[in-house]
Order: sequence, then structure tokens, then C-alpha cells
Amino acid sequence: MFVKGRRSLRVTGEQDIIELVEQDEWMMDILRTAQSLELPDWMVCAGFVRSKIWDVLHGYTVRTPLGDVDVVYFDPGNVDESVEKELENRLLRMRPGIPWSVKNEARMHLKNNFPPYISTVDAISKFPESATALGLALNDRDQVVLAAPCGLEAVLNMELTPTPYFREVEERMDIFDRRIRQKNWKNTWPKVKVVR
Repeated sequence: MFVKGRRSLRVTGEQDIIELVEQDEWMMDILRTAQSLELPDWMVCAGFVRSKIWDVLHGYTVRTPLGDVDVVYFDPGNVDESVEKELENRLLRMRPGIPWSVKNEARMHLKNNFPPYISTVDAISKFPESATALGLALNDRDQVVLAAPCGLEAVLNMELTPTPYFREVEERMDIFDRRIRQKNWKNTWPKVKVVR
């Protein structure tokens, strides 16, 4: 079974999500591998978290393939993109076959033409979709920590809604709409609805 030890496919809040992750050996291995880089203010985010929740809510027993596993961190002292590529290579040597993507959020505002971010969670809050604005890390006791700066309502209700940051500017909403078309999430998770 995809989720061992769960009696139902109900996911109603933060603690349920944390338990799902803690029971998933693959996800815990990914988190521990990312943690081993000892990056400042790091998280594994976006589809890594959302896909797990939506797979469970759809009753899938096989994990939906991920296009990438996003590892983000915040280091304003070294924003050289080549550092990110080296970190990806280190992760690939540790866990080959995982589609690692590493980004320093201290420089990503430039790529997105946004004001500077102040932390990893701040950057996650400015992702296009609320259901994707999620991150996971491990604390020093190897416990899962969940960041949901835009809340959990969208992901738990299987709704694709823009984050507040995207909703406030029409050009950003164009990016949101384009991502909805390109990603075609409803094809993978048919219960998902777009709520603009």
C-alpha cells in the first residue's frame, strides 16, 4: 500500500501531512539527503509536498512521478548559480536517478523580476499556486517541519488558486493561468479544480 498504516485517505491538516511524510521512507530519505548538504534555511518544496497530498487524497497506491525534486535554501552571501549546479551534482552522486533541482532563493527574485525575498519561506509564499506554496524540512531531532505560508486550505481542498502575491498583479495572474494550462494537473489528479 502507498501509505502504510493509514486506515483512511483523510488528510485534514498539518499533523496529518507530517505523519504522511514521516511514514513515507522515500520522502524521509529525500529530506535527509537534502539536510546532509547543511544549507542555510533549506527546504524541499512545491510538487514534492503537493503531489504526496493529492496522491493520497485521490487514493493512489503508486506515487505520481515528479518532474523534479526542488531543494531551496537562502544564502545571500553566495548567489553564484554555479554553486547550485555543484549542489545538484552532489545530490545526484548521493541519490542517482532523483531529478534534483537546487535553487538559492536569495537570487531567484532577480529571475522572477520580484522584490528581494527575505527567507526561504518568504520565497515560497510568492510561488504562483497556493497548493504548491509548501515546504518541508527536518529539525535537529529529525522531525518533519511543514511550512505553508499561504495556508493548507487550497491543497487540502484540491484547489488550484493563486497565492495572494500572484493575485494582486494581473501580469502575475497571466503566469498563473499559463502554468495551469502547461502543467495540466487535472489530467493527473481529476478531482482538482481551478479556482481563480
